[in-house]
Amino acid sequence: MHRNLDVLCVAPRVGQKDQSGRRREGFERRILRETTQILERARAAIGPAPATVKLLTGIGSPSAAIVNRTGDYDLTVIGPRGRGAVDTGGLGPVASRVVEHSVAPVLVGREVRSEQAVRVLAAVDGSRASLHALETLAFLFDLTGGEVCLMHVAETPWVQFGLEEDWVTEDEEVKEISDAGLLEKELGREAEVVIEQARNLLHNYRLSITTRIDEGNPANEILSEAERGQYDLVVVGATGSRDLKHSMLGSVSARIAWAAPCSVLIVRERD
Repeated sequence: MHRNLDVLCVAPRVGQKDQSGRRREGFERRILRETTQILERARAAIGPAPATVKLLTGIGSPSAAIVNRTGDYDLTVIGPRGRGAVDTGGLGPVASRVVEHSVAPVLVGREVRSEQAVRVLAAVDGSRASLHALETLAFLFDLTGGEVCLMHVAETPWVQFGLEEDWVTEDEEVKEISDAGLLEKELGREAEVVIEQARNLLHNYRLSITTRIDEGNPANEILSEAERGQYDLVVVGATGSRDLKHSMLGSVSARIAWAAPCSVLIVRERD
């Protein structure tokens, strides 16, 4: 599939105090030269991909310039930290704002970990956002020959209230007839339905699909599996309120974008 790929570099705005004179002109020439070099390096990094590459420049706030354009694209790709920043994990200020406020899917790009087939961990919870994330994954990426693990985490109530230790010590027969035991069975049935629904979305693609069902804190479990399984990409649907003045990413997706050891694709629920 042929792609249209726009590469954007945003330069800082020249201060008003330097509005005239040689100092301002020299600064602008240097910024233009550095911006051009950055864009050319980016073009070279793309390589001979089947895409039409267009180089774009902007002036002002990088996060605002990127966010304002996200609605025009199928996907926005951004590194976790800015140029020259020390890689200490997490997200830099620009990436954080783009992830939080983008109206379209965002890929936070980190180093690829697999040497052969790409390994993808897709978090699914049955919501429209998570299903939309799977559809977006299949649409944007060539999954042929890849490995996808569909993971569902049941957020059990005893985990929320710190009762998991007491639950472990309960007699098995007591568990079977207790309200908590019945709830656990129901959550298990729901998990199987969620996983099967997600699997059906990917059944037309030639890839290896595995499944995983866990209990606990969703963000913790997903991050643990992402590290343990040496995945290249975590896919997560994002929910959260959004209006003209602000947006709020769901706590699970926000934490995964921040702390994952690999790239993360965040796909917001359709309005």
